[in-house]
Amino acid sequence: MSTELTLEPKVEAALQLWHNMIETGDLSALPTIVAPDAQFRSPTGFKPYQSADAVVLILNTVIQVFENFEYHRQFAGANGRQVVLEFSANIGDKSLKGIDMVEFDEDGKIVDFEVMVRPASGLAALAAEMGRRLGQTLPTYKA
Repeated sequence: MSTELTLEPKVEAALQLWHNMIETGDLSALPTIVAPDAQFRSPTGFKPYQSADAVVLILNTVIQVFENFEYHRQFAGANGRQVVLEFSANIGDKSLKGIDMVEFDEDGKIVDFEVMVRPASGLAALAAEMGRRLGQTLPTYKA
C-alpha cells in the first residue's frame, strides 16, 4: 500500500525557504523559521542544544563546514509537520551521508532539528571541525 504524504502549507513554505537558503549559502532568513524554544539534536551529543539562538548558530556554522553539500531525497511525516532530508557532504578528505529530521510547529517554525551522520570517519571530522569553531560557545546552550 502506497500513500503519498504531504506537508502543511506553512511547513511547505518554510521548507522551501530552507532549501533556497541552502542553495544560496545565505542563512540570514533562518531566524524567521525557527521557534523560540527550538532544539538541535547533534549527532555527537546526547542532550539537545536548546533555543532558537543555538539552532541558528549551529546551522550557520555547519553550512560553512560542509563542502559539496547536497540534499538527495525528502520524506514527509504522517502529521504534515515532519520531514526527513537525506544529504551528502565532504569535510576535507572525508565524505559523509546523513539525514536531517526536522519537526515544525503549526506556524511553520522549526521546533526540533535532529541530525544523524555516517560513517564514523565523517562524523569524527564533523565533530572536530564544529568543536574547533564552536567549542567555547555551545556548552551554554545545552539543557
